[in-house]
Amino acid sequence: MICRFSPKMTLPLLSACLLTGPVALTALSPAALADATDVEMPADSAAAVAPVAALYDALKAAQKTGKTAQQRAAMIAPAVDHAFDLEAILRRSVGVRYNSLSPSDRARLLGSFRQFTIAHYAASFKPQAQAAFTVSPQTRQNPTGGVIVDTTIGGTDGGNAVPIDYIMTNSASGWRITDVLLNAHISQVAAQRSDFGGALSQGGANGLADHLDSKTAHFLHD
Repeated sequence: MICRFSPKMTLPLLSACLLTGPVALTALSPAALADATDVEMPADSAAAVAPVAALYDALKAAQKTGKTAQQRAAMIAPAVDHAFDLEAILRRSVGVRYNSLSPSDRARLLGSFRQFTIAHYAASFKPQAQAAFTVSPQTRQNPTGGVIVDTTIGGTDGGNAVPIDYIMTNSASGWRITDVLLNAHISQVAAQRSDFGGALSQGGANGLADHLDSKTAHFLHD
């Protein structure tokens, strides 16, 4: 689905835009939520929020001035590279089979996954999308590690804003996105694991790379 946001945007529509396969729910237990609220706010919230804010700035600029999908992809690409730990997301999306892939298979998959991620955003945020973005300046602890940056994406009238939470993990490269949660509990990694599993089973790493390349070509076709 190629997405066009409007003030009447619905949760199912945004879900289809941001997730690549069947929706998978990952809910936090009440105990985990309680533990999360008891943890002191991290001192470096600004550093964790910055990559997400920069990504949204790039999406806003792309939907404003990017006339073609290729132009928008070129504008979005640096922000995607800076904000996401794409290798970590790909590893978790593929699952245990990732460990058995050869270095060349991993390299090709990562390249295809990067292009797919960029193209997906380029297709979703067209000039007519008129999506509005908000980012909370404070993070909260993620019960399984790292922190969570809370944001919303909605129509320009402020209505029907959908929560989009980013799980951020700190590494030698700084704070990077390692999962995206739609409506606070729908995991992008879990959805991709379901989607990628079929392609891997049928065609191995090359089959999955071809699958992603096909989706990229579709997204970039205006």
